[in-house]
This record gives sequence, structure tokens and C-alpha cells, in this order.
Amino acid sequence: MNDTLLAILQYYGAGASTLAALIVSLNLGRRRTGWAFVIFVTSSIALIAWGFLQPDSEGIGWQNIALLIINAIGVYRYLILKDTPGDPDEKRGETEQ
Repeated sequence: MNDTLLAILQYYGAGASTLAALIVSLNLGRRRTGWAFVIFVTSSIALIAWGFLQPDSEGIGWQNIALLIINAIGVYRYLILKDTPGDPDEKRGETEQ
């Protein structure tokens, strides 16, 4: 396999997941969090490819298959699903009595 392609997949996957985690941690709102999950999805795809193309790295590939499913749920929840009953953002600012 082409070493340049493997390096691009590896470093893109690492960098994109770091950026997406930063965006999620900043709690910038529903839409931006949804786009962070899209970045997570692209990161997972890159690391799945890298994991199965790089010798002895199948564990990363399998881990990212699981993360891809989780990230797809995040995309659905934050960008596609319009009604979110019990959304914690709706309860923010309320005090318990």
C-alpha cells in the first residue's frame, strides 16, 4: 500500500477527531455539534480504511466501525431529528422545586 496514502488517512483521522471533540466540548449549540459529528464520521471512515490497510492495525479499524455507528447516531440526533423530547438544552436555566 502507498505509504503516503496511509499517512494521510492516519493523520487526517487523528486531526479530524481532535477538532470534532473540541467543537463538541465547546457546547456551541445543536447545529455546530451536529456538524462536529459529521467530522467525526469522516474521521472514523479514514481510520477504518487506515486500520484495515495498515498491517497489524485491525483493532483501530474495528474500533472505528463502532465509533462510526455512534457518530452516525449523533448526526441523526443533532442534524436530522427535529423534535427532541427531553432535550437537556430545553431545561437549562430551570430550577428544581
